[in-house]
Amino acid sequence: MKTILVTGGAGFVGSHLALRYKAAHPESRVLAFDNLKRRGSELNLPRLKAGGVEFMHGDIRSPQDLLAAGKFDLMLECSAEPSVLAGYGESPAYLLETNLVGTIHCLEAVRLNGAGIIFLSTSRVYPMETIGKLAYGESDSRFVLAPGQTVAGTGPKGFSEAFPLEGVRSLYGTTKLASEMLLREYVHAYGIPGVINRCGVLTGPWQMGKVDQGVVVLWVARHFWKGKLSYIGYGGTGKQVRDVLSVEDLFPLIDHQAGRLDQFRGEVFNVGGGLETSLSLSELTAMCRQATGNSIDIASVPENRNADIPYYITDNTKVTTATGWKPSIAPYTIIENIARWIRDNEDSLKPILS
Repeated sequence: MKTILVTGGAGFVGSHLALRYKAAHPESRVLAFDNLKRRGSELNLPRLKAGGVEFMHGDIRSPQDLLAAGKFDLMLECSAEPSVLAGYGESPAYLLETNLVGTIHCLEAVRLNGAGIIFLSTSRVYPMETIGKLAYGESDSRFVLAPGQTVAGTGPKGFSEAFPLEGVRSLYGTTKLASEMLLREYVHAYGIPGVINRCGVLTGPWQMGKVDQGVVVLWVARHFWKGKLSYIGYGGTGKQVRDVLSVEDLFPLIDHQAGRLDQFRGEVFNVGGGLETSLSLSELTAMCRQATGNSIDIASVPENRNADIPYYITDNTKVTTATGWKPSIAPYTIIENIARWIRDNEDSLKPILS
């Protein structure tokens, strides 16, 4: 690939993939394209420059901005309004214009350039009501998916691509699913080599975590600075479970797919940490206390929020079978890496994360 365009390229995932791609393929031109809307993304600009990645200020909501980026061979589509709470109690305009209309502009840019695309979607395309109605047990620290589930795509390893898509999934999840459908139509209609990765919870250093997105970093940061946290929903006990994938583990898969786009044309993969790297909020709290040396009181809010789910673990069987890829970084190592990053960059991060 001669030129790689990374949309959302100054964001958490985009900047990491841009830097890793440039390091692995120094002969390639890597262009990070971002509107810098998310607070903290500006901190990545010196990192991108030092790593030999070019930066262009632009917005996928503007077709003219994408046209100005020039010719490219591959788009890593990492841009998004990533909050699952976006649009609730407020206008959904920015969410829809970025995650849906912006996708159309990206696909048109890919088509006009005769390029390929790797699209980062989300596990939140799976309906929250269906997930919420599954049978769960409880251990001392987490919810547990009960055996003998009858819903397709549900099993001991978590949720596979066969999980049913009928139902409500949040405004955010709907924009990503609609974008997936458009991409697959472009693959069929125009022969575009494109692949979709439905990612679970991605985290690691340089993520500017907030309550509604980036919760692992937020949890570590609040422990580091002895701030306030709450277990929200499902009785307020912190037993909600997610699998966690280090962004460091994501790049090997993206690099593998980028070199074989024709092989994976039109494919959809669930991509997450899996059962081995899953955590409840209660278990995350224990790891944060150990990594930071600080213990804080955590409030309890029993009532559920909009778009909450009690449990999600990625079944990686399909992607592992197709590519050989599997996660390798353990949860506590992820937490330690985040705590170390905060400690090393305390002055610049405190106004954003504390």
